[in-house]
Amino acid sequence: MHTSHATPVDPMRWCVAFAVAFWALMLWRLTIPSKFYFDEVHYLPAAREYWALGKYVNREHPLLGKEIIALGMQIFGDRPLGWRFFPCLAGAVTLFAAMRALWFASLSRFATLAYGVLLASGFYLFVNARIAMLDIFMVCFVTVSYWQLAAAVREPENGRIRLIAAGIALGLAMASKWNAAPLAVLPGLVFLAARARAGRRRLLLSRRGAPVPGITLLEAAVWLGALPLAVYTLTYIPAWFFADGGIGTKGGPANFIALHMEAVRLQESVVKKHPYMSHWTQWVTNIRSIWYLYEPVDGAQRGIVLIGNPLTTLLGLPALLWALVETIRKRNPAAGAVVLLYAVTLGFWIVTAKPIQFLYHYFLPSMALLAALALALDAIWARGWRWLALLPLAASVGLFVYFYPILSAAPLSGGTQAFAEWMWLKSWR
Repeated sequence: MHTSHATPVDPMRWCVAFAVAFWALMLWRLTIPSKFYFDEVHYLPAAREYWALGKYVNREHPLLGKEIIALGMQIFGDRPLGWRFFPCLAGAVTLFAAMRALWFASLSRFATLAYGVLLASGFYLFVNARIAMLDIFMVCFVTVSYWQLAAAVREPENGRIRLIAAGIALGLAMASKWNAAPLAVLPGLVFLAARARAGRRRLLLSRRGAPVPGITLLEAAVWLGALPLAVYTLTYIPAWFFADGGIGTKGGPANFIALHMEAVRLQESVVKKHPYMSHWTQWVTNIRSIWYLYEPVDGAQRGIVLIGNPLTTLLGLPALLWALVETIRKRNPAAGAVVLLYAVTLGFWIVTAKPIQFLYHYFLPSMALLAALALALDAIWARGWRWLALLPLAASVGLFVYFYPILSAAPLSGGTQAFAEWMWLKSWR
């Protein structure tokens, strides 16, 4: 007889509580500033045109993110709450979905809850979920898709419905921003590699083996290949109905393919130097920032800066190395997944042809980085060194509280130099 093992208890209620509490925090002072700031100047005018099907502007990006912003403007009015409500909601969903993904990958309560703390206090998610930009929608749908993928692997009896949900979310992620493309093709490639590694004679039609028993490779290609592309294509239906610049209209692209060729040209045409442009090595080392806002507005001097949490952004690097060792030595699938995700999401920006890059492009890699840190802290917790596992979490929250005034547009005292208190590095200025 084998000794029975206790079934780990799913921290679902904690995941919900974390996401709701984080959402409530993000909603506080969401309508400040009361005017457009940073890249809202591009996306909010576009959202106005999209709802009216007027002029097809901002064609270098897909439509979905701007359509969601436009929906918020219709529900809550063309005002700050309408602009930022759905990005804020997407931030809360991202936190929940990320925790669920790590739970299904690791079955560790501590790693799951630690990941929630690290993400909520890691600066990237908080800042990017409180501005009407496209990145939060892309990240949200990517995270939902990987939650469903991890659940499909863990619970193959529900594998088909999970893969369908993942495929839909992957299509919506690409329809929000093209940056999701590397992560959209990765699940299908991993499925193919797993089946090929098993050496099945009927590679396309065998239902046996990893990663999702009961699903053939051919069926997986439908849910993880054809379905995302179909969903992505359907989100472009409004592009045929714009009064000015729509597909087939005067001044607009001739067809769907021409539209994408034009979008690529527009993406690659941005070569003018920008004061906030940065390099991936600066993202990894957290020595660069972007000031989304710093000016007198709504009766006070206010600022919103994007940087990584000074502690966890750096602690995550040795955690990634630990995860790589765990992958090689112990074949730890959760550790291997976060290493692969970090490599793919950061590697995309290392090799991409886009000449001008910004710190917010590190959003997705930073999520994989913090997942590695959560798993590393879980290993420390399991060894009984609980104070050592909890210390980085407490310090991360403490740093978030300290930097909160310049993450949330709080009123600052000290005039135009008020920001100096938080500028530990000259390159953050």
